[in-house]
Amino acid sequence: MMKRVVFVICFITLSVLVNAQTNYAKLVNPFIGTGGHGHTYPGATMPFGMMQLSPDTRLEGWDGCGGYHYSDSIMYGFSHTHLSGTGIADYCDVLLMPFTGEVKWKNSEYASPFSHKNEKAHAGYYEVLLKKHNINAALTTSFRSGMHQYTFDAGTREGSVLLDLKHRDEVLESSFELVNEYEVKGMRRSKSWASNQILYFYIKFEKPIKTYGIALNDVLQNNIRSASGKNIKAYFSFDVSSNKNLQVKVGISGVSMENAKLNLDAEIPHWDFTTVKQQAEDAWNKELGKIEVKGGTQDQQIAFYTALYHASVAPNIYTDVNGEYRGTDLNLHKADGFTNYSVFSLWDTHRALHPLMSIINQKRTADWINTFLAQYKHGGMLPVWELSGNETFCMIGYHSVPVIVDAYQKGIRGFDTKLALEAMTSYAESSRYGLTQYGRQGFVSNDHDHESASKTVEYAYDDWCIAEFAKWISNDAVAKKYAARALNYRNLFDPTTYHIRGKVQSFWFSPFNATEVNNFFTEGNSWHYSFSAQQDIDGLIKIYGGKENFLRKLEELFTTNQTLSGRDQADVTGLIGQYAHGNEPSHHMAYLFNYAGKPWRTQELIHKICTEFYPNNPDGLIGNEDCGQMSAWFVLSAMGIYQPTPGSGVYALGTPLFDEVKIHLENGKTFSITAKNRSAKNFYVNNVLLNGKTHAATFIKNTDVENGGELVFEMSATPNKTRGINKADMPSSKVNDEQFVAVPFFQMNTNKFKNSLTVTLKHLDPKTEIYYAIVKGEEKPKFIRYEKPFVITETANIELFASKNGKQSARIAQKFYKVPGDRNITVLSEVHPMYTAGGKDALIDGIVGDANWKTGDWQSYYAKDFVAIIDLQKVRPIKYVGINVLQEVSPWIVYPKEVVFEISNDGKTYQPLTTVVNKISTDAKGPEVQQLGADVTATARYIRVRAKTGGALPAWHESAGSPTHIFIDEVIIR
Repeated sequence: MMKRVVFVICFITLSVLVNAQTNYAKLVNPFIGTGGHGHTYPGATMPFGMMQLSPDTRLEGWDGCGGYHYSDSIMYGFSHTHLSGTGIADYCDVLLMPFTGEVKWKNSEYASPFSHKNEKAHAGYYEVLLKKHNINAALTTSFRSGMHQYTFDAGTREGSVLLDLKHRDEVLESSFELVNEYEVKGMRRSKSWASNQILYFYIKFEKPIKTYGIALNDVLQNNIRSASGKNIKAYFSFDVSSNKNLQVKVGISGVSMENAKLNLDAEIPHWDFTTVKQQAEDAWNKELGKIEVKGGTQDQQIAFYTALYHASVAPNIYTDVNGEYRGTDLNLHKADGFTNYSVFSLWDTHRALHPLMSIINQKRTADWINTFLAQYKHGGMLPVWELSGNETFCMIGYHSVPVIVDAYQKGIRGFDTKLALEAMTSYAESSRYGLTQYGRQGFVSNDHDHESASKTVEYAYDDWCIAEFAKWISNDAVAKKYAARALNYRNLFDPTTYHIRGKVQSFWFSPFNATEVNNFFTEGNSWHYSFSAQQDIDGLIKIYGGKENFLRKLEELFTTNQTLSGRDQADVTGLIGQYAHGNEPSHHMAYLFNYAGKPWRTQELIHKICTEFYPNNPDGLIGNEDCGQMSAWFVLSAMGIYQPTPGSGVYALGTPLFDEVKIHLENGKTFSITAKNRSAKNFYVNNVLLNGKTHAATFIKNTDVENGGELVFEMSATPNKTRGINKADMPSSKVNDEQFVAVPFFQMNTNKFKNSLTVTLKHLDPKTEIYYAIVKGEEKPKFIRYEKPFVITETANIELFASKNGKQSARIAQKFYKVPGDRNITVLSEVHPMYTAGGKDALIDGIVGDANWKTGDWQSYYAKDFVAIIDLQKVRPIKYVGINVLQEVSPWIVYPKEVVFEISNDGKTYQPLTTVVNKISTDAKGPEVQQLGADVTATARYIRVRAKTGGALPAWHESAGSPTHIFIDEVIIR
């Protein structure tokens, strides 16, 4: 599936594979993930360090999120902060670039070619030859500081270093000061993903500055030692005639320049590059040595330790050596009894990264939870996707909750549990992102908030976590409330398709295609969310109709020949059928076969993913690394265990990739995993022993790991189909559903009609009673029991609920519209398949759309004019013509340039009626709605309307020059 890239790994000594004291740092290949769409960086950092000192080869674009891409051949320099594998760009702060000769201020001029042949890296170290001036650059770091070592060409007498504070993201303000002939300092406040990132730096040169210059807006200034502005650059020249090496030390801080200097002086008080490099290697060897593996191929060991390395570079320390940090209120605070961190990609990392860390980094996990609570105290909420003190609100859910709950379940304490529960429920009961509707009626609909199906499913899992935590700390009222909410995913489960489906109001969105990536789902489609009730897998099997039906549908997920449809989503990669390993919602799904008595199928899929999707090359990640999640999945799965439901304390068993694994725990104990008779072909599990006793189950508990001991897999070339088929031997995940009643649903394709409409109601459980009321105007609803389909003939609101054993579901409502029957429409343009609004009649139903383009009510015409003919069925007087259109420029939706109306009595010969010109430019970014129409005086049967495309996206747009959508909801003829 992936192109094998041949390249030289200069840093690997093969003998380290068998040395008694393995140098794990040199087993790490930081170039894995720098190609393809992995978005990693190859430079030097410490375990969870604040500084990521790495080369920058790419200034923009999705594949430049980490600042570097393996396909590039030009290097701009070395900056001090980087993100690992994210899908949005930020960081790359404070660029240094060595050079000789005349200073060049433009990055296109000071950039240098480089070759991978002259590039080396391992954990904590990076080296490259800059070909432009034949300068060798080596980098290493401590936690909050780093060291550059430049070696100039033999003939060089004067070497220089450029400082670029404008590099990469938008600068809001920056400042710089020459302190003395050896030191400079400054700050940089910028805007990108983090809307207000603040970074301070302090730089020390080993040699005295011979000459220097400061440029503002790329113009050299005379006789100044300091500057402020949005485009500051400077150069510093040094005498290297006798010693060709120039060393530079840099400290950073989110608090102040003084703290940046304090961090630097505390961590690197000397000028011994070799010592700093060795300390970095030692730190990495300690971190990576927490898991020892033996066996497997050379490439598999490199892939494993690189994955463990990538799982250990974020979150990042965000506390200075004196305990000070900048909080999410952007004010300064002092950490009391914990280390504050930043960069929490929780939608991704709650699934595997944090469960892995709760095994091998328990104290650090407690620090992360205390960081969450500090963010709640200072910023008013638990983090969603926090970056450098800024909450970005990227992705969905409140997935700091499962991190807290999984840690507590595993015995990690050291935080305020009462405050933690308060913080959890504070977010869950807020009005953010459809949560008000979700709390009231048990699901989010897309007319309230987009990606509503995904949000409903993920909120339900987070709510289960809250319920479990509340139960453990004896808050029964909260536990009961959230246990009921944990089943809300069922409100969007359609038993006729066995899929999670999105709703608009209370109506299934149609037409439905499970492969379609659309605005009801977050970076995925219905396949990716229809198996995502990790908290209630047993219940999911039940509503699928039992194990056989569940297994049949699960098998279809992995074997279907249907391709992705809908929106082009670059994150959805690594496909096996519709399973997408390159994106996180799929990550637990191969393990679900264990829960239904087919563990050998799990073993087949896990072996395939581990051996095909994690090669030792730059394309070695099938999707974005996402701050360690992709790698943490591999670390756990390669060991033979995985936790489909964080917070449960249960690990499903897969198939080990190595002969032996030793996990060294913080409590001093060791948990060993041995695979007997394992080979490339012998990946099926024939038998399992736990601490010397036969273990028939296809799962183990976290206490088995924490108590130390040995798990032995006896491997075979053929599946053992008698093992793991008894209920007691299957992992279980369930929520008590005795107090829960799902909402009923409408089993229909439309809520609009011309004369009459038959209304059919259904429920997940046929034994559940449904009650409904047809409400007109402001009258009070009068509910009657649903017995059979009924007919409505007028516009009305239908309210309904379900009841079973004295328990009622939430009450829901749906508007039904009687639409004009005196006209037809023929659309001559091709509608965009993702935005059809249910068909052409949506354009003449008398209902106009609002400013929310994600509801499914709008039709789109992309990169083309909209042309349609309205047939009034007889010649009539016409007083007004118009169309209702929407503009929101960021998602490429632009008003048409003009709308031309023509009339005809025979449908063949048309005469001009009027032209309406749009007067609102793309500077109005929206969302907003307008009617492009005009009063007229005419008689006609046919009206032809042509809305001319709005043209290309404007220059300010990140996709400037690309075609645009026309969004229409209603052609108005009066």
